[in-house]
Amino acid sequence: MSTKPKPPNLEYPELYEQDTQPNDTTWAHQRSIWAAWVLSYCRAHRIWKLQLSDALETELFYNRNLNRRFKQRDAAELLEYMVAEGDVEWEGVGKATAIVYWKKLEEWANVIYEWIDNTGQKGSVLTLYEISEGDLTRNQEFHTIDPYILRKALDFLVKRGLAQVFGANEEMGVKFF
Repeated sequence: MSTKPKPPNLEYPELYEQDTQPNDTTWAHQRSIWAAWVLSYCRAHRIWKLQLSDALETELFYNRNLNRRFKQRDAAELLEYMVAEGDVEWEGVGKATAIVYWKKLEEWANVIYEWIDNTGQKGSVLTLYEISEGDLTRNQEFHTIDPYILRKALDFLVKRGLAQVFGANEEMGVKFF
């Protein structure tokens, strides 16, 4: 999967400085553009967890052509906005790492269940490892899915009566109905 090009309006130097924005309405619009870019970038690079300090050094928040980068506080504010939108969840208390939902959890649940249905695995028991890392999932969008995201997506299927999760930690299994 290739990265979508950075939106053209993110090629302006002043867009890397939130405190230079003339008003809250302008920043709100730019923030939504930035949020879409973060999701697109993470999806293209299959980033499930975003380490904020590391991300500041990547093309996600650093435009080498302009020699401009998002400040850490601005990136953290953007991620807080994304938390409120349901696109990101902080891992732990330090707000140093964000879990990125480039698909909503319910969408992941649907994609996984569709794969189960299409491959005739209803009634089967699979480990979480087989779902996220198995040979059968290599060509699936959810291959390498973060275990935390996978468990939360499976919770949707459990609530809908389409799966049962049992076991603990690395030994977790799931039966699909």
